[in-house]
Amino acid sequence: MSDTTATLRAAAPYLASWVDLQGAFRRAVGVQVAIRSGDEVVLDHAWGAADATTGEPLRTDHLFRIASHSKSFTATAVMRLVEAGRLRLDDTVGTHVAGLAGSPLASRTVRELLGHQAGVIRDGERGDFWQLDGPFPDEPTLVAELLEAGEVYGSNEHFKYSNYGYGILGLVVESATGEPFRDHLRAAVLDPLGMADTGAEYDEALADRYAAGHTALLDADDRRETIEHVDTRALAAATGFYSTARDMTAFGGAHFYGDESLLSDAGKRLLHRQESVVTVHGKEVGRYGIGLDLHTIGDREVVGHSGGYPGHITRTYIDPKQRLVVSVLTNAIDGPADAIAVGLIKLIDLALNPPADAPEPAADARPLAEYTGRFGALWGITDIAELGGRLLLLHPAAPDPVAAYDELHVRGRDVLGTTRQPGFGSAGEDVVVERTEDGAIAAVRNGMTSWPLEEFRRRRTGMTRRREAGAAVPASLG
Repeated sequence: MSDTTATLRAAAPYLASWVDLQGAFRRAVGVQVAIRSGDEVVLDHAWGAADATTGEPLRTDHLFRIASHSKSFTATAVMRLVEAGRLRLDDTVGTHVAGLAGSPLASRTVRELLGHQAGVIRDGERGDFWQLDGPFPDEPTLVAELLEAGEVYGSNEHFKYSNYGYGILGLVVESATGEPFRDHLRAAVLDPLGMADTGAEYDEALADRYAAGHTALLDADDRRETIEHVDTRALAAATGFYSTARDMTAFGGAHFYGDESLLSDAGKRLLHRQESVVTVHGKEVGRYGIGLDLHTIGDREVVGHSGGYPGHITRTYIDPKQRLVVSVLTNAIDGPADAIAVGLIKLIDLALNPPADAPEPAADARPLAEYTGRFGALWGITDIAELGGRLLLLHPAAPDPVAAYDELHVRGRDVLGTTRQPGFGSAGEDVVVERTEDGAIAAVRNGMTSWPLEEFRRRRTGMTRRREAGAAVPASLG
């Protein structure tokens, strides 16, 4: 086990508690998360409900529709066929899909489809199947609509994200292999990785294991409704897959450099290489490779994909060089999958990168775990967390959990020093820990006092009704 994996294993309980707070704070329905470091899954966790109407608790083995993650599986399967000499990236659509032979799309290449550079219409002329107003297209419907109005841009004219383009790739895979798409993906990608909880299309036999999808909250008075799962038919290669967060880390691990379970490193580098910088109104809004999007989070260059299925929002990030995967699956249209995944990576990097000049703890210091906890005050929630063998002061409800953190060091038995640096808060001032007779933390003071959450909830009403009690009203905090 590497030092990185050991550090993340130790950090996992705090990361899980942070996910729980984020889920509750953001009014999510359920959040399923898994983190893989090298060969080990260091966190496999679920928070919230699988179904908001029944209150069924979400489990780590509930299945989620991972939508456009499907494109990453399709691209990986295509690259396996390329490496086996059964398909070429410069093969044209017309070579494999006879029904499109008379279309302008017949000259588009497999590579152009994979990188969304083929100019194909996104979801046909009527994409309301995305809100379950009619079925997803079957193969005859897909081909007919592509023949009628499939071309929007010329080849390599613009990046144009296209589910119909990946529907074509599903047909290309079937042509090259002589197998149904879902069967080939099972044999070529899922089974070699032991991904028993993943499939290329909705499976009615597993209906009881799927987390229910939920509508978004339109305003503060809205209520969620559940959304049925449906078959995506000819768009399975674009959006049909289901999985769990844990299984998704197995797929991400197959994209680590040095792991040749599915592809050579050369093949992975081709998938991960930047094909497009997507610029809209002069501003970069994304980068894309082949079946994978590309991001920079802190100092990490990551690849992965998001997924938006009616009722499920999902996100997976893969660092193929540093061998890290973070996958977050949520079961509502406004689910905060991306925000939680990005926050987890930032917390992970905070744990893995201690400052070079950390002071030695006081001689009478308690074990670091005895200083940790989640504390509430009128102005919000504060965590004192042990990450990477050190204490950190964090604001776990913030959109960016590391935007305003502080390194703590034990200056006295129950006195924690903060970093001596500029700041608008109580910069450079000590955190004083107050304890009960049995040694539990009763409160922490960093200028203002915070209490363990349940104690703060008990105190809050009295604190906010001081005028009625005849007590002096505190001056404004400015």
